[in-house]
Amino acid sequence: MAKRLPKTVKKSLEKSRDCALLAVETYNKPAVKFKSGGYIVLMVIAWTALFHAIMFKQKKKPFYKIGRYFEKKDGDFCYWDLSHCVSKYFGADSNNAIRKNLEFFIPLRNMIEHKSIPELDADIFSECQALLLNYDKIVEREFGLNFCLRESLSFALQLFPSSKSLNSAVIANPSTKPIVDFIKTFRNSISNEIINSGEYSFKAFLIQVANHKGKNTLPIQFFSYDKLNEDQKKNVDRAVTLIKNKHVQVPISNMNLIKPQKVVNRVQKGLGNPKVQRNGKEKNKFTQHAHTKCWQKYAVRPLNAVNNPELTKSEYCIYDQPNNAYLYTEAWVDFLIEEMQDTDKYNALYI
Repeated sequence: MAKRLPKTVKKSLEKSRDCALLAVETYNKPAVKFKSGGYIVLMVIAWTALFHAIMFKQKKKPFYKIGRYFEKKDGDFCYWDLSHCVSKYFGADSNNAIRKNLEFFIPLRNMIEHKSIPELDADIFSECQALLLNYDKIVEREFGLNFCLRESLSFALQLFPSSKSLNSAVIANPSTKPIVDFIKTFRNSISNEIINSGEYSFKAFLIQVANHKGKNTLPIQFFSYDKLNEDQKKNVDRAVTLIKNKHVQVPISNMNLIKPQKVVNRVQKGLGNPKVQRNGKEKNKFTQHAHTKCWQKYAVRPLNAVNNPELTKSEYCIYDQPNNAYLYTEAWVDFLIEEMQDTDKYNALYI
């Protein structure tokens, strides 16, 4: 690396680049069955270390604080996790496509950590590809072209891709349902503008063509759709129409998300509709008040008065900006039903 960097910056950046290269190597190994699993775990580490390098470059310390002091564990500082780094780096820009791509992978990484579900590889490929392209884009923006990965990588040799869908993944492996539900919910929670952005999800049609006339012509070239002229776009659209074999569904905003009162009703019913005595009256065990206590205890959403209402645990809760409201996922309902069956956990809400 030609450019001299402070030691803390260089150390974090080297760790980041090594993890990103390992992620690509893992994904491209033919013998690896669940490609996305190892790739996502390593890319989360790569992105986290990249943000640490950026913070060090900005003379900031990416460590958690307790009061005036930096938090330590086992003698070392407690570094910010990726979610905290994303919040600090993008700030109020909540509708950034790169940010949304990262927010897709943070909870997904936690959900797949201890599972082997190769059935999901094909469906999340486009988000995985965008995760890598975005990484190089931020590296170039913050540290320059010399630190990018693109010169170290090449187009992987592949056979025909899988045609498996999320629905077929659930049929093949029922244990994938919670993860599939999260993927569908997250995709439905973001705008069409983000969904269609190459920074959130990189999609491409690879079309075999006749051999090039020039001996030195590159065998594979990428052209950004946004940079084509109108005639070129028409030709691309015509080609895409010819090879599409199924209807593309337009994302429906807030599909499968649940309003708070419906969460309360579903959890109360899921618990067997139990009753408790309060103030001499028999009432439902799980109420709106209990639900408020739960989202506060498990920190699935911030308080209404904070500056960043969108900073939720997206596997459980999504902020609906146009309506200034919080909506909840099926995973949140299932989680509460399981938790509230434990009498001690329920009673602890009111301590």
